Amino acid sequence: MELICKITDSDIGEELLKMENPRLRLAARGIVMREDGKIAVFNKSNKNEYKLPGGGIEGEEKPEIAFKREAMEETGCEVEIIKEIGITEEYKSLNNFKQISYVYVAKVIKDTKQLHVTEKEKDEGAKLLWETPQKALELITECYNNLIASKYESVYSTKFIVLRDRKILEKYINEM
Repeated sequence: MELICKITDSDIGEELLKMENPRLRLAARGIVMREDGKIAVFNKSNKNEYKLPGGGIEGEEKPEIAFKREAMEETGCEVEIIKEIGITEEYKSLNNFKQISYVYVAKVIKDTKQLHVTEKEKDEGAKLLWETPQKALELITECYNNLIASKYESVYSTKFIVLRDRKILEKYINEM
């Protein structure tokens, strides 16, 4: 799979520290698109965060299955993957943490209109928005400098998420 982006501390204005045997997390995320062309944007209003649906791969789960599961949890939609976009790499040296995300484009097959969010996500004001890809890019880009820490995460980690998802969306829009 093609590398969409590699994000390090220096990309978010932090000092890059040497990493040794970082903790590795594999994840799956991407674009969930309705028939009208609008895409899912997951908003955590208490953090002023806008992101694409996705999350960690569990155990021996295949990335495609993880993405479908995450899409169901965060959008309430059953999806069909129509394209692989590539992978992203994040190197959070302050946390000695590396994340590799497999990125997909999927179309909605069925909308249950029922999100399955965690208590943490509820506390952070989780809600689902459907926006044009251009509007989604604007929301994700604009929130970057106005992020608010939560009791679960610092702004440091959230900046990686928002920057990564902006790069994914830019690639998606450029290839439309």
